[in-house]
Amino acid sequence: MSIFPKISLRPDVTDHLKSVFLNKELLATVGLQEAECRFQKLLTCLSQPPSYTCVRASTHLAPLEDIRHKLGEELKKQMCSPSAEEVSLQILPHPRIPDVLLLPVKGPRHVKQLSSEVVVGAQCGTAVLRGAHVFAPGIVASPKYMKAGDVVSVFSDLEGKCTRGALSFQGKRVFVGNGVAEMDRSSIFCTDETVRGIGVRMTEPLYQSPSFDGVLPRLVFLQNLPSVVVGHVLGPRPGERILDMCAAPGGKTCHIAALMGDQGEVVALDRIRNKIDRIRQNAQMLDLRCIKVHCFNSTQAVSSDPAQRAEGPPFPPESFDRVLLDAPCSSLGQRPNIASTYSLKEICSYQPLQRKLLHAVCFTTKILCVKYVFAISSLVVTRLVSRWQHEAVILLYYTVLF
Repeated sequence: MSIFPKISLRPDVTDHLKSVFLNKELLATVGLQEAECRFQKLLTCLSQPPSYTCVRASTHLAPLEDIRHKLGEELKKQMCSPSAEEVSLQILPHPRIPDVLLLPVKGPRHVKQLSSEVVVGAQCGTAVLRGAHVFAPGIVASPKYMKAGDVVSVFSDLEGKCTRGALSFQGKRVFVGNGVAEMDRSSIFCTDETVRGIGVRMTEPLYQSPSFDGVLPRLVFLQNLPSVVVGHVLGPRPGERILDMCAAPGGKTCHIAALMGDQGEVVALDRIRNKIDRIRQNAQMLDLRCIKVHCFNSTQAVSSDPAQRAEGPPFPPESFDRVLLDAPCSSLGQRPNIASTYSLKEICSYQPLQRKLLHAVCFTTKILCVKYVFAISSLVVTRLVSRWQHEAVILLYYTVLF
């Protein structure tokens, strides 16, 4: 079993992505053999973590250097715990982005696999690759007599075929590291109550990255670097009115408000009500008061009907200075992504919704001419100084798969 597995996709999805990737322009430039090599390398890269863990600092609450120092002190406590490995700790300011701290990810490391094995779901396995411990709800199989304190190897089920409560699993899986069980098997599977807490504390992860569970929640926010770049490209200014059309869970919403110095108005929309609560919680935790949250379908965010004028949506055309559209997508480009069970139909189903949302953006900002490149997928639309001049910029977000 390879330590470097490619992302696990359904065969028809792989074939579809390959057919799009091996386009005429690429083949004419590098040839078939090199193009196929690049596609396979892309699939391998997607399953591995980025070289750095990216942390967005709440610089509206404290200077970056103060946050960097406090984060270092908190992470050193992890290194002093009995189960922690002796690792060096680096926290680097990003050379160009003023509110980003970077922590190098070390791996893949040589970790010896053990005979006692715990199997977790693909989503849990992905989190482990980013530095998380194994939380009990993510465990799907464990040894029959596993007790708290046992040292175990952790594997991720790539296809979701392991039956919950199984004693072992020999299907398609990948090794993500070793850890110490925090719970007995009976506490995980033999109970009618919802299981919470850490099930396996990772001591030898394949990729070494600190856990941020409960670490300075007001001052640091784990966020992929492209997501942070989106806020800076949008360029919100104090006093402006900004619309975030698909806002949950609110990371970009809060970043926009922070970049504005909490001066102005950030309107956050999402159609799922329990996600709306998450946005409010994040805003409250970060002392951001300029955020207004509405449970609403953003495809209907704009209306020219005077009878519908109110404080909340739908809004009249040309209501906002800037609009952020991080449209729903397959997230196939988000790293690490060791497995996806999406069908080809599901992969292709996002495009009509993205078109509807883009149509709504055009009415919101009165765009007359749009030039863009489509990728997975954050969209930034800025209303320029001239009322009739606009531009749309779609950022290359994570890894392009279209």
